[in-house]
Amino acid sequence: MATATFRDESATGKPLAELTLPDLPERITARELVRLRVREEVARHNADPAARFTGLVRPVEAEAELNGYRAGPRRRVEWERQADVAERAFQHNGFLLLVGDRQIDDLSETIDLTVDPVVSFVKLVPLVGG
Repeated sequence: MATATFRDESATGKPLAELTLPDLPERITARELVRLRVREEVARHNADPAARFTGLVRPVEAEAELNGYRAGPRRRVEWERQADVAERAFQHNGFLLLVGDRQIDDLSETIDLTVDPVVSFVKLVPLVGG
């Protein structure tokens, strides 16, 4: 079993947030890794709903705020729906996935967490007026 650290980073490489999960398979596809991350952050939110949801993707019907999203009073977030949104966001360059010193281009790519246990997510912001 492996331990992975999911790190959100700015486009300049500045760490923004970090989540460490133990007891993961040593080898896992990028798709499974993205879905696992989303499932975990949604489970944590649903267990203790805060006024602000800070996850990989914005929950449906959530209101954008600085450094997160307002998910409404005690609104439960569905992890499967969020994971599907995250997959689509990856495929449409909504965020980059970096493992070690390489960028993952395909969700079917296998990642060895014993070699590269840090997985960085870099959210990309669309340019205004472009």
